Amino acid sequence: MSEAAKWYVIHTYSGYENKVAQNIEKVVENRKLHDLIQEVRVPTETATEIADGKEKDVERKTFPGYVLVKMIVTDDSWYVVRNTRGCTGFVGPASEPTPLSEEEVQKLFGIDVSTVTVNFKVGDRVQISGTAMDGFIGIVQNINLEDRTVDLLVSMFGRETPTTLPISQVILVED
Repeated sequence: MSEAAKWYVIHTYSGYENKVAQNIEKVVENRKLHDLIQEVRVPTETATEIADGKEKDVERKTFPGYVLVKMIVTDDSWYVVRNTRGCTGFVGPASEPTPLSEEEVQKLFGIDVSTVTVNFKVGDRVQISGTAMDGFIGIVQNINLEDRTVDLLVSMFGRETPTTLPISQVILVED
């Protein structure tokens, strides 16, 4: 085989990404097709969710409904992928396998993206916890997800005082 394996995108039913990847890997193992289908990936990212002052790392799919496969396209490899339960076809014109460019592969695998989600937004009332200002209520002025900080306007002793705190030290106040 002189042809080099390339990355292709497969479209799947939403929620079936891991099952499709497992099924392809199982067929590759059973039929000894490791030289044709070399790698199967479900792109995921690690995200930090902050709710009620607690941080939790969760893994979520970067591209729901898609699986990446590094393979050499032959009749056998195409048949294995195309006839996997939950797979609806290759991404490309007329469902023909179209390889990803080098730039696209670098963007997909070269950068580890870590995101943070919070359950409050600018203008929301939040309560401070875990600091000397425990129990004070503030209004969210700005959320900086990169630094994982939040700017608040806190009313202390009759004055509005701006302060910056880690996101994990504020809890959304339910009205």
